[in-house]
Amino acid sequence: MTGRLGSFFSMVRFRSFPLLLYSYLATEMLAPFFASFLILYSVFFLVRLVPLLDVVLDLGIGLGDFIRLVAYIFPHMLMYIIPMAGMMGTIICFTRLTNDREILAFKACGISLYRMLPPVIIIALAISVLAGLFSIRLIPAGEIAMKQLMFHLAKKKIDKGLEEKKFTEALGDLVVYVDHIDRETERWYGVHVSDMRGRELPIITIAQTGHMVSDMDNMRVVIVLNNGSLHSTDGTDSQVIRFRRYRLQIPLKPPTIINGTDVTSLNHGAMTMGQLLEAADHYGRDSRRGLVYLMEFHTRLTLPVGCFILSLLGVPFGLQASPGRRAIGVPMGLFVFVLYYLFYTTGKMLSEERVLPVGVGMWMVNIIFALATIYVFRRVVAEKSILPARVANLFYLLWERYIRPPARVVREKVSALITPGSKKAATAPVGPGAAAPIHADPDTHIFHLPGCRHYNNPACTRHFRDPELAHEDGFQPCVHCRRKLAKFHGSGL
Repeated sequence: MTGRLGSFFSMVRFRSFPLLLYSYLATEMLAPFFASFLILYSVFFLVRLVPLLDVVLDLGIGLGDFIRLVAYIFPHMLMYIIPMAGMMGTIICFTRLTNDREILAFKACGISLYRMLPPVIIIALAISVLAGLFSIRLIPAGEIAMKQLMFHLAKKKIDKGLEEKKFTEALGDLVVYVDHIDRETERWYGVHVSDMRGRELPIITIAQTGHMVSDMDNMRVVIVLNNGSLHSTDGTDSQVIRFRRYRLQIPLKPPTIINGTDVTSLNHGAMTMGQLLEAADHYGRDSRRGLVYLMEFHTRLTLPVGCFILSLLGVPFGLQASPGRRAIGVPMGLFVFVLYYLFYTTGKMLSEERVLPVGVGMWMVNIIFALATIYVFRRVVAEKSILPARVANLFYLLWERYIRPPARVVREKVSALITPGSKKAATAPVGPGAAAPIHADPDTHIFHLPGCRHYNNPACTRHFRDPELAHEDGFQPCVHCRRKLAKFHGSGL
């Protein structure tokens, strides 16, 4: 009996689970996510391709090594691409659902916005876990592999440059001449080396045999010479030193600077999470050096969590669209994404200067954006605008007073240069009694009278017969139209 009841209740719970709805929402989110991911990766890759080609051409990298090189740089780019693609995927998904009135249909069927959240949370969590995998595991492994690859490519270039009975200049200020090279044992016979490093006159080293040893940890090769002599000249004095074994250490300096970053430098970015904490404890978590390791530890956790928050924040931005209106969620999302990294950089700087503890400074951005996401989401669920009317009006006034005028002047000058003499003065009736309807922007809740320079703004998709109806619907006049209305009311019209 108990087993039947358990199976019955499990069946009821399964039937109450809207699997079709959740799979539909997941599909609608994943398609724009992957599309955004490919577009953003292509953009980031093309930006880094030009400096990457300098390294490829200088080292003579083949196709296979080039693919490996791109794969090792890949995790670094993903730390910026994945959060942005996750946010764009959510915004585009809900923008399309809103424009097609599917959100309205869901609400009419009794499906609230909270009911739609589980697939969004699951996908956002999966994207965040993916970003965490790249941040914690793949980026350090990629840095180590990058150094190994660059070392082998630089050494391969030297090996190819060493030929019998030819002077080799692949080692910079060291010129090597070898009579015979045994390719099986890689030993040299009849070796002559001219060392001009830091000298005006070279040091000539002659040896019967020699070979090359790799020291990848220090990014250098060592030439070991046997049974020879070293000839040095300093002014009028000369010196001859005979040796049985002599070592020449040669640091490799391949062109490994890609977009301002030395891809072969092993720093805290190549350490594991445990090694970062050990290094921070070794140098002291309050010391300047220990602080670097501790900040790297928090950075690898902060950014994946931020990816989760930004993906959820895309839901209310996508719901700002409506049929016949521009999809304003995408530019809003891009602005918030830039704002996130500004807050992140600020918190990092405050932690470096020890104004805030490392934990507080590094996690401050996620705390702020998590609270903002909850606040914005609750307002959207309550059918309210993202920002309160006063805040929206303040931003609108700042835009109208400080940003729009210079932008309008620039636009007019560019238009005059493109089509000279085509500028015409637009005239229209003004005042509340004008025949033309009132044009209003539903995002800012600001309306404009006929004759206002913003009257024909494409964002003004709401129309009213007179200002009184606009006031009743919660709209306010812009600064210029408020003066016109005051003028008309003051004159008794």
